[in-house]
Amino acid sequence: MTDRQFAFSITTTPFDEDYCPSDSTRITTNFANLARGESCRENLRNALTMIDNRFNALAHWDNPTADRYSVGLEIISVAMSLGAEGTSDAFPLIEILKTIILDRKTGARIEGIVGNNFSSYVRDYDFSILLPEYNRDRTQFSAPDGFGDLHGKLFRYFVNSAAYTANFSKAPVICLSVSSSRRYRRTDNHHPILGVEYKQDALSTTDHYFEKMGLQVRFFMPPGSVAPLAFYFGGDLLNDYSNLELISTISTMETFQKIYRPEIYNANSSAGQIYQPSLKHQDFSRSRIVYDREERSRLAVEQRRFTQEHFIKPYHAILEHWSASTSL
Repeated sequence: MTDRQFAFSITTTPFDEDYCPSDSTRITTNFANLARGESCRENLRNALTMIDNRFNALAHWDNPTADRYSVGLEIISVAMSLGAEGTSDAFPLIEILKTIILDRKTGARIEGIVGNNFSSYVRDYDFSILLPEYNRDRTQFSAPDGFGDLHGKLFRYFVNSAAYTANFSKAPVICLSVSSSRRYRRTDNHHPILGVEYKQDALSTTDHYFEKMGLQVRFFMPPGSVAPLAFYFGGDLLNDYSNLELISTISTMETFQKIYRPEIYNANSSAGQIYQPSLKHQDFSRSRIVYDREERSRLAVEQRRFTQEHFIKPYHAILEHWSASTSL
């Protein structure tokens, strides 16, 4: 398969209070879910305010009134064409977020980090169809051989593509919730922005999956947070990015986690020396933002079927051949 047969296209959409998800967006992803229902405009406005407030709390130097900065967000949608000359219908491969920092004091517009939230139809298929089917009759949970190989190669192929390097100057950083299946131990390592580092007892299935995407993971609990966040990155997390870049990711993704996993990230007590997160935790506060978990679960089933019918089945032979012949 040549590069001309295997092409990426990138579109950007502002994420603001007027945001409306496109037809190709995974409607269960964090930012799209906020833009659904009668309260969508209020949801979006409140979430953006939370992000700005958290950013200013962390970027407190030369910021006495805690309102110097505002965070702008762009949704980066990546479509992939597999047909000859790139003429076939493009499949919506992934969506990520890019942060932009506005300094109200100087008027400067500062590029932030690309990545942050990570939305992938193929990952949904792998975790929601392939993995459960493989473990259906097994007494001990495990992943099949080659699990995540295709997705990992597609992601790395995109990050190394001309389309990526033409639009972004640094490698992506993806920020997720910690896993409720793992225990985390606080270390003595402390970063002024990322906070105190935690180490987990063992790699999770998600960690191994992201390894195949060329990303390693570290866990930090930023100042003022109550639980560590998982940061997946390909370079040097602590030295490749500025303080403001790191703050833009923390403020954005911590806000999303407070909305979607308040049991962990809006808990009324912070993580201790040894910490195991739980979505069954009862001592937490809810945000003012409406979020329907049941609807999200129902819609997720539809999205898995979409991936299977429009990507996995029709392009199975092409994808298998490409994956087998590609080493990145």
